[in-house]
Amino acid sequence: MSIIETLRIAFRAIGTNKLRSGLTMLGIIIGVAAVVALMAAGQGATSGITSRVEGMGTNLITVSGGRSFQFMFGGQSETLLYSDYEALLEDLGEEAEIAPYYQGVASVMNGDRSASASVRGVTPCYLDVNAYSLAKGRFISEEDNLGKSRVVVLGSSSAEDLFAGLNPINREIKINGKVYKVVGVLEEKGSNDDQVLIPLQTGYSLVFGAQARYKGQFTLSSIELSAHDAESVDTLIPRIEFILRREHGQKLTDDLPFSVSSQSQMLESLNSIRSTLTTLLGAIAGISLLVGGIGIMNITLVSVRERTREIGLRKAVGATRGVILFQFLVETLTLSLLGGLLGVLVGWGIAWGVSASGLLTATVTPKVVLISVAMATLVGVVFGIYPAYQAASLRPVEALRYE
Repeated sequence: MSIIETLRIAFRAIGTNKLRSGLTMLGIIIGVAAVVALMAAGQGATSGITSRVEGMGTNLITVSGGRSFQFMFGGQSETLLYSDYEALLEDLGEEAEIAPYYQGVASVMNGDRSASASVRGVTPCYLDVNAYSLAKGRFISEEDNLGKSRVVVLGSSSAEDLFAGLNPINREIKINGKVYKVVGVLEEKGSNDDQVLIPLQTGYSLVFGAQARYKGQFTLSSIELSAHDAESVDTLIPRIEFILRREHGQKLTDDLPFSVSSQSQMLESLNSIRSTLTTLLGAIAGISLLVGGIGIMNITLVSVRERTREIGLRKAVGATRGVILFQFLVETLTLSLLGGLLGVLVGWGIAWGVSASGLLTATVTPKVVLISVAMATLVGVVFGIYPAYQAASLRPVEALRYE
């Protein structure tokens, strides 16, 4: 029997019981849709984070202190100090741009409009180190920092929240009740667009208060270094660690109570997390396919019982076990493939809806589609073999006598 004839018989058998066939495919549709939607959501979420990290450049090194995972699980942790920045600047200032910042909580108002924003005290290097661009105005200058000027640079989201589309340059806002003049607005970047930037010394003097002091010294949330080239990042990291140990009186054998990481290290970690997350989500969604496969096997076994006389008649006129086996296997494969294709469309629609809602960008890639269809095909083969074998094993005489 030709493949075309076998397919024709398979579609006729499926069409004879449309409702039953539809309910059988429903398990596969739900399973494949879950695989597509969950893997697309995982892929989109991690890709968005990865693109933000990549946008900062591969030559960025971040030094962080304060409460870390190491501290939370019983390790040592120390506060990052402004004097640490000064030591790094003295030793590494010719090899990297260095930008410290302190991030605090403050009330930011323009009349009756407020911004849900983090206020950061920064130095002039902050712009270049983080690869930001100005949309309007200028950035904070060294004179602003040394003179503790009340000037502010807004992120694109903060500017929109506070001024609702108006040009904010040379307008005034209030931070903790004190008036500041807006001198610049950053280009939209997709990350930290809600920040409000002021001169670091202004923040220490007027905004952050006691929260930015530790044992009489000014503290920092982070120090960011931009190496002059990506190749020197790996050599700079151990030197940074050495300087920090020296400043805090540590031995080389002591655990460093700070986190010193590069963007490339972060990307490696993110890619590992993305791979694990995608696999986990796919495995969870695969359980739905397993349930759908069991449904296909049950319905196919019912179909074998209903068509026992037909099988006996076909065997009596010369159909071999292989032909019968192939026929029922094609029927289960057809059901699972149709369900798989419909499931891809449903999953794609769910992913599109999630992206349209703005929660996150769910990305359906060709790889996800191929994996989903392959899983549906595998389900059809695995759960179709037993019913097909049962049909092929029927003896013609007994099958013709079956009532």
